[in-house]
Amino acid sequence: MSGNGRPQVKIFTDGACKGNPGPGGYAALLLCGDKRKEVAGGFRLTTNNRMEIMACIAALEKLRYPSVVTLTSDSRYVVDAMTKGWAKSWRAKGWKRGSNEPAQNPDLWERLLALCETHQVRFEWVRGHDGHEENEWCDGISVEWSNRDDLPPDPGYPPRGSR
Repeated sequence: MSGNGRPQVKIFTDGACKGNPGPGGYAALLLCGDKRKEVAGGFRLTTNNRMEIMACIAALEKLRYPSVVTLTSDSRYVVDAMTKGWAKSWRAKGWKRGSNEPAQNPDLWERLLALCETHQVRFEWVRGHDGHEENEWCDGISVEWSNRDDLPPDPGYPPRGSR
């Protein structure tokens, strides 16, 4: 527990995609004291960035109580969007970037931002494929999922208007 009575949780995430777009998988590892939870899934047609965001969402959705979270990802896209305020800015602009360019993955960013309002989340970047034990585990599981034949469709991909 943290000083404010909230559980302290360490989350490690990764996403993978065979082709981009292509079949994709995501995985997350949650550690809280001596407890360990694993979560993984995938979609038959998606993108790597969607899988990186989905890993964060799936992990945070597993938390039963508002928690203090350190979330470690090898995705600069995710970490920068959250730590530099880009995702909040895209939402404030009606999911637009810069000069009316649409922001990608608004369906997932909306979910992630909502979860970060429930939990106190600090995002940290780690270099991928660099021997970080938990990141390597997540990578392996997300790749396994991307290789499955029984993956469901990604309800948010392709984006509306491009189908």
